[in-house]
Amino acid sequence: MKQLFVIFLSVSFLFSCNTIEKTLKPKVFNKVEMETILEDTLLNVRAIETLKDADGLVFANSKGDIGILDIASEKIRYPIAVSDSLKLNFRAIAKTKSIFALSIGSPAYMFKIDEDIKKMVYQEDHEKAFYDSMDFWNEKEGIAIGDPTDDCMSIIITRDGGETWNKLSCDALPKAKEGEAAFAASDSNIAIVGDKTWVATGGKSSRILFSPDKGVTWQVYKTPIIQGLETTGMYSVDFYDELHGFAVGGDYTKADANLANKIRTADGGKTWEVVSDGVGPGYRSCVQYVPNSKAKQLVAIGFKGIDYSTDAGNNWSHLSDEGFYTLRFVNDSTAYAAGAGRISKLTFKE
Repeated sequence: MKQLFVIFLSVSFLFSCNTIEKTLKPKVFNKVEMETILEDTLLNVRAIETLKDADGLVFANSKGDIGILDIASEKIRYPIAVSDSLKLNFRAIAKTKSIFALSIGSPAYMFKIDEDIKKMVYQEDHEKAFYDSMDFWNEKEGIAIGDPTDDCMSIIITRDGGETWNKLSCDALPKAKEGEAAFAASDSNIAIVGDKTWVATGGKSSRILFSPDKGVTWQVYKTPIIQGLETTGMYSVDFYDELHGFAVGGDYTKADANLANKIRTADGGKTWEVVSDGVGPGYRSCVQYVPNSKAKQLVAIGFKGIDYSTDAGNNWSHLSDEGFYTLRFVNDSTAYAAGAGRISKLTFKE
């Protein structure tokens, strides 16, 4: 009787595992359907962030406005003017309990928005100030990165929920190489998993800056992505977990060129390899892993269209010619994309 009971448990366990495996098997997409959520010929959006508690997103545009699209409740708040006197161009946004918007150019301004209260929490007047991307580790701690003003990348960090931001000294950061900067193309130059942070640089030198401890210490890793010109390098990086990451870019002035513009790591960014070299998408401004895809599925997006990989970037299928600048997933089949003139909801279909 005891033997029969053990056999029964073993069979039940195997059946349960097989059932779970089938249930969790990633979907494979063959097409993407698009629903325009907001359309305006003057709209230019490179910074979006999905709402964690609802179906929707926040975004910032090149005219200095932010918007909140709560799709579930069909509420649209746009435009929300952050300042009546300053000429702002937002390329980075983050959402905690508050919304943070960061402008490019000099002076650089960071605003914190809580309901109808808009407060400037950081200003940098250096003539070379140019911030590209922003993200948060948690409700209290966040990071933004920008082009060098001295001999290192500009990195500002908050530890108090965004009330104050402090710029790291170049003594605490790897030295920048000549012509090394970053691109404010899609607000996806920073990837965070737990306490670990990866920052993608670009231009004449395109490398990964890595911090294992929320920006306290930093290392630098080389990449084989195309570089050497001001317009080349990584434009976007994403990490699925602490080991598996992917970056895309190229040269936006040669948008069809697809040599050495897609790279992958499986060791936390220490080493990278070129994949799909000379085939697949050319220049793309944003890449994101599909959630729950075991680091296998990727979507890359740019003004030349939308591309999709099921094998960690080795092969790609072109899903659409519709152009966008940036993309964020809500779940494993729904994402939001933004670009010139519109914000759309994308539904990926098997």
